[in-house]
Amino acid sequence: MSEQAKKIIDETFSLLVKTYSPQPVVLDRAQGCRVWDTEGKPYLDFAAGIAVVSLGHANPAVLKTINEQAAKLMMCQASYATAPKLKAAKLLTENSFAEIVYFCNSGAEAIETAMKCARKWAYEAKGPACNEIIAFHNSFHGRTYGAASITEKRHTQPFFEPYVPATHFADFNNFESVEKLVNHNTAAIFIEPVQGEGGLASADPDFLKALRKLCDDKNICLVFDEVQAGMGRTGTLNAYEQFGVEPDLITWAKGLGSGFPVGAMGARKKFGEAIVAGTHGTTYGGNPLACAVTATVIEEMLKPGFFENAQKVSKIMLEGLNEIKRASNKVTAVKGRGLMIGLDTMFEIKDLLGALQKNGLMATQAGKNTLRLTPPLTLSEDEANEALKIIEKTVQELEA
Repeated sequence: MSEQAKKIIDETFSLLVKTYSPQPVVLDRAQGCRVWDTEGKPYLDFAAGIAVVSLGHANPAVLKTINEQAAKLMMCQASYATAPKLKAAKLLTENSFAEIVYFCNSGAEAIETAMKCARKWAYEAKGPACNEIIAFHNSFHGRTYGAASITEKRHTQPFFEPYVPATHFADFNNFESVEKLVNHNTAAIFIEPVQGEGGLASADPDFLKALRKLCDDKNICLVFDEVQAGMGRTGTLNAYEQFGVEPDLITWAKGLGSGFPVGAMGARKKFGEAIVAGTHGTTYGGNPLACAVTATVIEEMLKPGFFENAQKVSKIMLEGLNEIKRASNKVTAVKGRGLMIGLDTMFEIKDLLGALQKNGLMATQAGKNTLRLTPPLTLSEDEANEALKIIEKTVQELEA
C-alpha cells in the first residue's frame, strides 16, 4: 500500500462512525466485473457491493437511464404518480406473484414495511393479540430495529435491547421447530430462501412447501426475504421460483437497482392492502430516478439469454470449487445457488479474504468461516475460470 493510499484510508475512517473495518486499498473505478484501486491494480469483483451490482459496474443501459432521468425528474413526493414508477411496478407485478408493490430505499426498509404490513393485517384479520413473528436461527434481515429484532445477531447484541417483542426463532430447515412455536397469535413467518449472512445455506424445497401449507392452514402471513437471493442472484428473477413455493409478501433490494439505492415489498392484495394512507410512508421511496433504474435493471434481466448465462457460469463456478475442495483438506463445503455461492474452509476468514485480494479477487464473508462469492450476474465464462484459478492458487498458498 502506498503512503498516499494509507493516508486516504486513515483520514477517511477517522471521520466515520466505526461500523466496518477498513479495507487496505482505495477503490477508484470499475467496469463490468472488475474494479481498480488508486494504484491501478485490477481485481475481479466477487463481492459486487455484497450481491448488489447485478448488471456489472458502469452498465451502459443503467448509465443511460440515470443520465436521462436525472436530467428530466429526479425527485417528487410519493403521492405523485410518475411514468417510471408505473413501469417499475408493472414489471415487478407481471413477473412475480405480487399484485401490489411498495417502493423504498433499502432492504432493511423493505423488511420493516413487511413487518408492519403483516402485523397490521393480523391485527385486523385475527385480532389485536395476533402479533407474534417467527424467524430463523442464522438469519439476517437488516440492522434497523425491526429487522434486527428478527435477525440472529440480536442474541449476541444485548446492548440494543429491548428488541421488538413477540419474536421467536426456529431452526432453519427444521419444520418441527416451527410447529412448536406456532400458536393462534402467530402473525407471520419470515425466512430467507437462501440465507445470505448465515453461511449461504439453502432452504429445502419440502421445508418451504411445508411452511406454505402451515401458513395456509393457520392463516399466517408467509414472508420471503429475497433482498440478497432475489433479482437473478440464484439463477431466476425470484428465488422462490426454484422452490415451487410462493410467499404472501416478498422483500427485494440489492440487485434490484444494480448499485442504485432502491428496495421494494411485493404483496398479495389480501395482505398488502392492510397498509393504508397514514400507516406507513417514505420520502425518497419510489422516486422517479430509482424507479427508472429499477425498470431498466429488470428489463435487462428479462432479455433472452441473461439467466441462461448466469446459470451457466454458476455451474462452472460450483464444479470448479468442488474440484478445489476435493484437492484440499482445508476446504470443507461448497454451498449456495446460482451466483450466490459459499465456500466453507478451515482458514481464518480474514486471512483468506486478504490473500484473495492480494491475488486479485475481492469477496466477502458470510458466517464465521464462509467465503461468499457474489459476482455480477454478467460474469463471463473466462472470468469465472480466472476466478477459480485465483482461488485455487490462494488455497494452495495458504495450505503451504
